[in-house]
Amino acid sequence: MSETAETRGPVTRRRRTTSTSTSTKQTKRQDAGEKPPPCSAKEKAADKVQKHANNNGNVEKEMGKSTQQQQQLANSPKKQRSAVEDINEKLRCHNLQESLLSSASGYSNYRGILNWCVVMLVLSNARLFLENIIKYGILVDPIQVVSLFLKDPYSWPAACLIIVSNVFILAALYIERRLAVGTISETTGLILHLFNLTSLLIFPSASVLTVTSITPVGGVLSLGTYTVLFLKLYSYMDSNKWCREIRQAKAKRMTRSYSCPIVAQSNGSAVNTNVSYPGNLTHRDMYYFIFAPTLCYQLNFPRSPRIRKRFLIRRLFEMLFLMQLLVGLIQQWMVPSVQNSMKPFQDMDFSRMVERLLKLAVPNHLIWLIFFYWFFHSSLNFVAELLQFGDREFYRDWWNSETVTYFWANWNIPVHKWCLRHFYKPMLRKGVNKFLAQTAVFLASAFFHEYLVSVPLKMFRLWAFMGMMAQVPLALFVSRFLNGNYGNAAVWISLIIGQPIAVLMYVHDYYVIHYGSTT
Repeated sequence: MSETAETRGPVTRRRRTTSTSTSTKQTKRQDAGEKPPPCSAKEKAADKVQKHANNNGNVEKEMGKSTQQQQQLANSPKKQRSAVEDINEKLRCHNLQESLLSSASGYSNYRGILNWCVVMLVLSNARLFLENIIKYGILVDPIQVVSLFLKDPYSWPAACLIIVSNVFILAALYIERRLAVGTISETTGLILHLFNLTSLLIFPSASVLTVTSITPVGGVLSLGTYTVLFLKLYSYMDSNKWCREIRQAKAKRMTRSYSCPIVAQSNGSAVNTNVSYPGNLTHRDMYYFIFAPTLCYQLNFPRSPRIRKRFLIRRLFEMLFLMQLLVGLIQQWMVPSVQNSMKPFQDMDFSRMVERLLKLAVPNHLIWLIFFYWFFHSSLNFVAELLQFGDREFYRDWWNSETVTYFWANWNIPVHKWCLRHFYKPMLRKGVNKFLAQTAVFLASAFFHEYLVSVPLKMFRLWAFMGMMAQVPLALFVSRFLNGNYGNAAVWISLIIGQPIAVLMYVHDYYVIHYGSTT
């Protein structure tokens, strides 16, 4: 194989040289006018091979040229279009579009403006805080806080009043037990429940008004506790009544499907066993409901699978820190502003009254926001986590309220659920008009607001009652004439300005009654 390869190589080279030499000789002879000599068969075959190779090369070159031409033809419109677009971009720099701050633009990313507002708010309040420190000095006194709760360290009337509330709790439980076994009739049970609930409101208020050692802060705490118990026991009465109606309708057992689904632990077992009526009428069930962060009773509450210790510690830290912050802001910022507002109110200086009102609006609103977070987020979540209470919807996005009714329905979900379940819907089922039912809800809320303020202060001025009832025409005005951001702004203005007006009214009357002779 190697020998043949060696012999073939030179032969082919000799053939190529001969073909080229013969072609040159032929051209010379043609130029001289002579006829070419006859060729041999080998030379003719070599010429045919060479011509075939040349023809193949020419074909390939022509094909390559054609493909290049096709590519150039194909790329030429793109280049033309890109060139035209470049020229158009150079000539045209304007488009049909709206400004970003116009509502028609659809732009909604205002995060930078929100951050700017936060920075300006912090800086302005920091200036006010420094001005307050320079003018009044350090007024924060933790010992003074204790005196707000107790006049005598050996006498705790508000705490004793709260402990006595267990009598009303046990009375409601035993009435329901008698109704469950049929010892007393439904009418008798209803009368006993109403007597118990009425006593639950009258007894603490009479105690606060007659016992002189109860401070206003202690009175607010005790009356607030009794008000919560009133709402809870009313829901307890209604829910057990519905259970008896189901039992009378030949529903043998009220399973968990009536209230909530089973929540399983990681090992597959349920957190709590099913409870059916009248098996819920126990001390354990009653006191779990009393301490649970809800006002609406049901036989089986949704339960979380475990207690998250880190979550519990964070909420506890927030409770302690925010409580100290609230006390400090009230002593350092709120009290001096209120005291300086007494003189314009006594002289009826309208311009100074408006100035003091606006000056009081900032700390009052800030304290209200901190209190909201402390109570509805930190405190209620702490209690819910401790009791493994699963329903943590204590508030919704009330800050986006575009109507007054949306705010009152979403800022305090436990109270809203109670009003909806035990007050508003029963009135609608009885054929009451929707507007009248809403007005009745505001009327009940106004009563409890006045109850929690006037009784501890031991004076009746109805400022809180009128403030709550003023929400009805305000709600109609906002829902009819203001929409979107304008409605939201109206809600915020009512919160920022309305609360300081009520605070100044009560504080002014309280100072006039108790310190008018000395001043």
